[in-house]
Amino acid sequence: MKKRVVSFHYTLTDADGKMLDSSSGREPLTYMEGVGQIIPGLEKELANLKKGDKRKISVAAAEAYGLRDEAKIIKVPRETLPAQGIKVGDRFTGGDDPHAPIFVVIESSETEVTLDANHPLASVDLTFDIELTDFREATAEEISHGHAHGEHGHSH
Repeated sequence: MKKRVVSFHYTLTDADGKMLDSSSGREPLTYMEGVGQIIPGLEKELANLKKGDKRKISVAAAEAYGLRDEAKIIKVPRETLPAQGIKVGDRFTGGDDPHAPIFVVIESSETEVTLDANHPLASVDLTFDIELTDFREATAEEISHGHAHGEHGHSH
């Protein structure tokens, strides 16, 4: 199956209509189909669009960032953390792996810290206002690397 590299502008809102993110004033978001670069529910809908199409796409939480998982909330002794000045709201990764979870400190005491590895938008139904700006066939190099390289070769 041929893979497409798709570019689109978007405005992301939650169920209450609160804007969460937008590509307005920036380059469109570009991804390669079928490699998990964007949430599954959005990718499924974009697959049916062509250049110039504008749509409002609703994505249920389960097809976006998933549902909250209480097992992803852990308490750890404060002394096991690499930094001691950690406070509620701080974020850090769970290691050097680029796919390591991002933890958010949700509670803190003198002896322990409660960490939440759920995505901040877990259990949130999302709405995207989309304008598909371009698509093209992915190059062999992009397919072998598993991601789009931008318009003029490899971008880092």
